[in-house]
Amino acid sequence: MVSSGRRDLRSYSPLTLAYIGDGVYELIIRTILVKKGNCPVNRLHKKASSLVKAGPQSAIMEVIEEKLTPEELSVNRRGRNAHWPTMAKHTTMADYRRATGFEALMGYLYFKGGLHTDARLVRMGIGEDIL
Repeated sequence: MVSSGRRDLRSYSPLTLAYIGDGVYELIIRTILVKKGNCPVNRLHKKASSLVKAGPQSAIMEVIEEKLTPEELSVNRRGRNAHWPTMAKHTTMADYRRATGFEALMGYLYFKGGLHTDARLVRMGIGEDIL
């Protein structure tokens, strides 16, 4: 289990959770890709880059949302409703907000219990056919 100190995870800003969740998600994607077999790094990078952006994260959230607990849905909702001063390029506002909620959830789950739950949800959301 990853320690978040003595602070209650619910007291963390959803954008702070999204910040760490973005890194957690990227690590999970890279791990899944590398475990599929040895291949050139540029191919790994291209595939990872195609999955580590708002559109795919939004799509994952749509798949896993119905499987989340009320607590996880609450974290996702807080992340989705958080106000960013800017928005990523090449995405819709809806996808961007859903992706931020997803990243907040990834960060929350990481601090709560490590990578196991995060990885399970990511695998459920992306399906093996995407990889």
